[in-house]
Amino acid sequence: MSRGELRVYLGAAPGVGKTYAMLEEAQRRAERGTDVVIGLVETHGRPHTAAMIGDLEQVPRRTINYRGAEFTEMDLDAVLARRPEVAVVDELAHTNVPGSRNEKRWQDIQELLDAGINVLSTVNVQHLDSLNDVVAQITGTTQRETLPDQIVRAAGQVELVDMTPEALRRRMAHGNIYRPDKIDAALGNYFRVGNLTALRELALLWLADKVDEQLDRYRAQHGISAIWEARERVVVALTGGPEGDTLVRRAARIAARSKGADLLAVHVARSDGLAGADPAQLARQRVLAESLGGTYHQVLGTDIPAALLDFARGVNATQLVLGASRRGRFAQLFSRGVGVTTTALSGPIDVHLVTHPEAGRGRRTAGVPAALSRRRRLLGFALAGIGMPLLTLLLRALPDLSLTNDILLFLAGVVGVALVGGLWPALVTALGGSLLLNWFFTPPFYTLTIAEAENLLALGVFVGVAVAVSWVVDVAARRTREAARASADAQTLATVAGGVLRGERPLPALLDRLRETFGLRAVSVLELAAGAEGRPDRARDEGAWRVVASVGDSPAGSPSAGETAVPVDDRLTVVLSGRRLEAADRRIVEAFAAQAAVALKQERLAEEAATARPLAEADRMRTALLAAVSHDLRTPLASAKAAVSSLRSPDIEFDADDREELLATADESLDRLGRLVANLLDMSRLQAGALGVTATTIGLEDAVPRALDELGPAAADVTTDIPADLPAATADPGLLERVLVNIVANALRYSPPGRPPTVTASAHAGQVELRVIDTGPGIPEDQWEHVFLPFQRLGDRDNQTGVGLGLALSRGLAEAMGGSITPETTPGGGLTMVLRLPAAGERPEL
Repeated sequence: MSRGELRVYLGAAPGVGKTYAMLEEAQRRAERGTDVVIGLVETHGRPHTAAMIGDLEQVPRRTINYRGAEFTEMDLDAVLARRPEVAVVDELAHTNVPGSRNEKRWQDIQELLDAGINVLSTVNVQHLDSLNDVVAQITGTTQRETLPDQIVRAAGQVELVDMTPEALRRRMAHGNIYRPDKIDAALGNYFRVGNLTALRELALLWLADKVDEQLDRYRAQHGISAIWEARERVVVALTGGPEGDTLVRRAARIAARSKGADLLAVHVARSDGLAGADPAQLARQRVLAESLGGTYHQVLGTDIPAALLDFARGVNATQLVLGASRRGRFAQLFSRGVGVTTTALSGPIDVHLVTHPEAGRGRRTAGVPAALSRRRRLLGFALAGIGMPLLTLLLRALPDLSLTNDILLFLAGVVGVALVGGLWPALVTALGGSLLLNWFFTPPFYTLTIAEAENLLALGVFVGVAVAVSWVVDVAARRTREAARASADAQTLATVAGGVLRGERPLPALLDRLRETFGLRAVSVLELAAGAEGRPDRARDEGAWRVVASVGDSPAGSPSAGETAVPVDDRLTVVLSGRRLEAADRRIVEAFAAQAAVALKQERLAEEAATARPLAEADRMRTALLAAVSHDLRTPLASAKAAVSSLRSPDIEFDADDREELLATADESLDRLGRLVANLLDMSRLQAGALGVTATTIGLEDAVPRALDELGPAAADVTTDIPADLPAATADPGLLERVLVNIVANALRYSPPGRPPTVTASAHAGQVELRVIDTGPGIPEDQWEHVFLPFQRLGDRDNQTGVGLGLALSRGLAEAMGGSITPETTPGGGLTMVLRLPAAGERPEL
């Protein structure tokens, strides 16, 4: 049985028409004779969407009882038993009610696909895991229901349901998305033009990436290696040299000329694993490339032009940026160089050769270290000076050996010296051995004259083989040492990086790991003080520097106070104290110094954000308070004033019904004003600790109905479930009623039409718990505490529905009575407020 195919309708925001488009496709397939059923569709009260269902068969939903409330979910077993060709399942990212077989709806859909059933579904871009934090930053709202991107990427088809922000706002204003009482708040918050434009761009870019993956997969399956310029991709090649910064910035400018172009920086490392580039330079250039919106990559290869072009073709690059050769003119006579070779082999890829200050100056390489230690080289010279005469004496005592045997034994001695002392002792041995062979063993003896040509050839071959063997042994020893050094550097980098990742504060963790790795006494990061830029003595003057971070004992206060100073930029320097480092170690320290600068920048950004947060909070509270004065106070005053003025007007004669209506309006407005003033006064008393509490025994079966009566007709549909045997609570009756009125009113405000809140009660561990359950939009868990702040509402952008003191005051009153209020997530979506009070007989914790 083949697996079913998933088709997803992707939208940038609610209301763009995903469910409508999905149902249109279902109707088309049904008209073609396909067996289509609806597993679950959420119309959200939108008549056009409901009408599109038409006569499509709907599988009855399954009812689940959870915590005294009933919820409906897709009946997965019924759909599997029905086995249609196509199942329509809305809202791919939905979280199922506890008690369902799977936690998420996309897991239900996976079972349908495994059963060979094709599925049509919908999802908004804010529900994708990879974009969840970006959407939260843009809109100020964190989506709790998310799903892995891979689920949508694996879909056979993803169709974007697109709509301009202006058109979507018109749909909202016409009442085609939300009910009328939510339209103004939605238009002023989530559905602002800027938000919708950003969400639309996110959806387009995400879908473009998926299309790009499909294109790459198609080219790989069909063996297409030619470059298809579907999107500009600029690849910049980095060698780890000082010209890298110039190349990266030049490539970024080229990429910026095309909207949506990609910037990729690549370094071709030697495939033998030996160090060939400056890690500090590469680290800085990687940070630069990423700060300009690019990505960094590293590939292995012995043939640099071939490896570079393989990478460029693999990412479907359209342009390649290379630096002009740093080699001198003499070196270019023997090899065309990477740039020229790459240009000749690039084919359809445009190659930019960028000049820079280092071009033609030759490669700056550090002095090549000796392959072997000084002790082994001296031992090699000693072996040559003693071994060759001893070998000569031994061969003189064996007169029956031929010249060929003598040469082989001398060659063995040269190899032995090369293994012990390296190149130069072996060369001295080869030269001395050739003279000894000529003097003692080549006729005529005891002269440097060679009589026979074959003897001359034999000695020449001896010298050549001896030199070649010495060179090979020396190169092998040098490569072994370089490989060991590269392995040690890699181990150091991995250790320090791991320490940084595991540390709570990146900069101190980086410096501490660096100190431990190299056995230092202290490490400090110094920043040049303002006004010290032009001082020539600043390296020794501690007053010219400021220690921004340090670890260890007695950190240096100036660059000259430590054993090693590693400049990061014009203002930052990392100073190491305790011992001097070798030149090879310094390169690794430079790499970490670059990372230290990045970590310092991140810490400062975090500090600036923390400093700005209280100011923003204070400004937000002032704005909210102004909203309260300008709206919450002004509106009831204006209503009462208008009603009273009308009644007092001698120009109009009102009948009894009109007078009653005007008096009711004035009475209602004044009650609203009184409640607001009471809330403000109670909040001020709570914050001043002057609120009086008279605790007594009270039953919730009496308190809840009084609170609902206080709310009037709006609370008529609220469902209550209070057990008859529920213990009484210890609370202040007046304050408890205020708390209940506030939290039930909050639940009513956000409950969808036809699904009023539910109030349930239970007893547990000496406490009476009352739950006010709504199935509205809910609140992200990371914002639960925010709603209990004064002048705070869901989203904190709506200044038309009140000052937002209700929940803050309710928590304060509950705590004053020895109780608490905590939010929970309603299964299936929504918010549950849990009021806990001490049971009668239990001593409240005041």
